[in-house]
Amino acid sequence: MRVDYRKMFPAGARAMAELERAVRSATLEPELLELVRIRASQINGCTYCLAMHNRDARSRGEHQTRLDTVAAWRDAPYYTPRERASLAWCEALTELPHTGAADEVYAAVEAEFSGEEIAALTFAIVAINGWNRLAVGLRTDVLSLDGLDLPDRAAPRVASGGA
Repeated sequence: MRVDYRKMFPAGARAMAELERAVRSATLEPELLELVRIRASQINGCTYCLAMHNRDARSRGEHQTRLDTVAAWRDAPYYTPRERASLAWCEALTELPHTGAADEVYAAVEAEFSGEEIAALTFAIVAINGWNRLAVGLRTDVLSLDGLDLPDRAAPRVASGGA
């Protein structure tokens, strides 16, 4: 890890944890939130968060096929309209400079969620994008996660120059 942000800036880590607590207190389905966290982490290339949220989704009983195909949710027949709207909103906000959070994407979210749920979902997306940036930017070690089902050949990655 480049910098242990939890030790070096504990107030920031506490603020992020408080945001997570607030999101968990909302009426959004935990399973839906895990799909959103996974999708944002895929877009952002965050190994740590992908491993964590796939593990957590499986422990909640999420079907492996849905986890395997969340990146292709538009073509998969087993996501609900509510999940589809949340995944589209997640992509729009995660890729904001390219998408501009289009009105038609928001309209789909508005059709599926209450105002309070839209706000909570948006905060959930803000949170996972923040966690992704901390984990990717500061190189949080995926092997430090508990409860991972790792392949036998998993070994620490040797850093090359400049990374």
